[in-house]
Amino acid sequence: MIDDQDRADYERDGAVCVRGQFDQAWLDELAAGVEENFADPGPWSCVYTPEGEPGGFYDDYCNWERIDAYRRFALASPAAGIVAALMSSTEVRFYHEHVLVKEPGTRERTPWHHDQPYYGVDGFQVCSLWLPLDPVPLEACPQFVAGSHRWGRWFAPRTFVDQQPYAGAEDLEPVPDIDADPDAHELLSWALEPGDAIVFHMATVHGAPGTEGLATRRRAFSTRWLGDDARFAVRRFTTSPPFPGLTLRPGDPMDDPRFPLVAFLAGREGAH
Repeated sequence: MIDDQDRADYERDGAVCVRGQFDQAWLDELAAGVEENFADPGPWSCVYTPEGEPGGFYDDYCNWERIDAYRRFALASPAAGIVAALMSSTEVRFYHEHVLVKEPGTRERTPWHHDQPYYGVDGFQVCSLWLPLDPVPLEACPQFVAGSHRWGRWFAPRTFVDQQPYAGAEDLEPVPDIDADPDAHELLSWALEPGDAIVFHMATVHGAPGTEGLATRRRAFSTRWLGDDARFAVRRFTTSPPFPGLTLRPGDPMDDPRFPLVAFLAGREGAH
């Protein structure tokens, strides 16, 4: 499913589009799971669009243990094999899922950020697979700053509601204003059809436009994955997700039932 060019693109750019890897049955099952999810949101669900504003931007995460469609995708879909091959990892653990929905006409952008500082995980073999459940035209696709996963910089996590740094992260470097000088960076984005996905490194800087020009929803099912060198880390601030009650110590492998081992040997799938 993944060839040498895909691996080279991911290694160089920190983001790669993989085409046609998921059949319609997976998309339909996840779409039903999303409806179930937002009919009964989890404790971390959030709405980013102010009341009275057009559209709607909202999300939720860490519901895979209670929503069968999410669990099946994490443990049995091609996703684990794809990310194992791209990260050149002999093992892959599922970290969590994150569902993001933008209704047609939504003005709110997803601000520029990178994910890894939000998480209690250190390591380089860490990535996300962003799977849209709807066609995504180029103008509505997330954008990724090519090569930013190798900058060696750690930007402060900030809330999507007011874009303020997390309490305790104020001394970290702010995210660069990519929009102020977009020509200074190579920005990657793709027009996506059902079955396509984007895999990106957790340190890759990215953001996403609103959906003001769309007549359809933009539902994305994003899954987070941990490879061989991922280790538990403690931050000075509350991580997102917080994962309360973990007994891991800093530097421990992510060996916990909340993070099941899904892929074993690069490029092979299947629960173990």
